Amino acid sequence: MSFSIKGKTAIVTGAANGIGLAIARHFVDQGANVMLADMDEDKLCAESEALGSEQAQCFGGDLRQKLTIANLQSATIDAFDRVDILINASRQVLPSNPLEAKEDSFEALFKQNVLTNLRLTQSVAKLMIKQAKADIDTVAHTIGSIVNLSSIASDHTHPNMLAYSVSCSALNQMTRSLAVSLAKDRIRVNAIAIGSVMSANLQDVLRNDVELRDRIIKITPLGRIAEAQEVTEVAQFLAAGSASFITGQILNVDGGRGLIDPLDTAVH
Repeated sequence: MSFSIKGKTAIVTGAANGIGLAIARHFVDQGANVMLADMDEDKLCAESEALGSEQAQCFGGDLRQKLTIANLQSATIDAFDRVDILINASRQVLPSNPLEAKEDSFEALFKQNVLTNLRLTQSVAKLMIKQAKADIDTVAHTIGSIVNLSSIASDHTHPNMLAYSVSCSALNQMTRSLAVSLAKDRIRVNAIAIGSVMSANLQDVLRNDVELRDRIIKITPLGRIAEAQEVTEVAQFLAAGSASFITGQILNVDGGRGLIDPLDTAVH
């Protein structure tokens, strides 16, 4: 099977920075058409222009709004005629106090990390099915691939990460459920569960906690923090024909951290 995604069209959310941007850049480099989507429209379009390719287009908007999802899909069709791959890389990480009812982080993270991804997936999956029906020559095992960005926080308990951990657990179960539901339509759904990757969020955290870097490195068997680019080839693998018989899987990219992770160090 081929690792190639050349000529495919992908929507990548959370593409203004961090892991989402790294995935979008890599996909363009690999010959895919990419619609970069993010709420930060100015930064997003600047990054898209910096790629210097007609294969990269940008769409700015709040995907928590249902109309914005419809507009994103329409913009992608206008630009590239179809959608073959969806990378749900937009996510939010917030600390939460389980005993403080006034905090709204649980609701915010569930809406951002679960419901938004679900609605976009539902919309894009319907389009993929419609595309396959219109193309009578389609014989591929896969007509579409959807990859969610999750975290090993789903399987670990941290006192100040209740909302994030629960949202990641829900995202993982959503991935499995959709994989089963969409299998008959030849749409694969998988997730990448990251450990500590040098995302924009983690960079912000490390600026305020200079000792955290050393603690993370100490508890990671491979002895370092990953770069965002190290997630990109995993995303390509799951999106490409090379993974044509893989669906419903949560693939850990964590340097082995999830095997021994102690409770006192939050996962980002």
